[in-house]
Amino acid sequence: MLKTILVALDSSGIAERVIQTLNDLVLPKDSKVVLCHVFPPPDLEMELPADKPHSDSPALSYLQIEKQLQSYQAQLPVASEIELVTGDPAEEIIRLANIYKADLIVIGSRGLTGMNRIVQGSVSGQVVEEAHCSVFVVKLN
Repeated sequence: MLKTILVALDSSGIAERVIQTLNDLVLPKDSKVVLCHVFPPPDLEMELPADKPHSDSPALSYLQIEKQLQSYQAQLPVASEIELVTGDPAEEIIRLANIYKADLIVIGSRGLTGMNRIVQGSVSGQVVEEAHCSVFVVKLN
């Protein structure tokens, strides 16, 4: 039975599809959903060129992500929590799944292939390999 579902969301376009897929699942009324977003550590963020405008400050980005997760939270038919953490995405998702004793992790896949997958890595692939529970991977198409 699915008592606790960890839903890993990023700021890409797949987040909407992940929430839509989650809402399509028939969850027991006593289930709990944990919506999480992992921010990269400051030292791992891409360096931004000095001659180009920077989009947002980290604090503003944090507030935007939190508001987005709250809007997703309002759409859920079961109890839910929000977790905003900083670190390596795959490691943090697995850590949260262990803390919450998740029965299922729902995560999106950006569908990277070839060289992009090798260079950027696949968070969903690493989570599937290392998670203690089942992982539901939602694809964009």
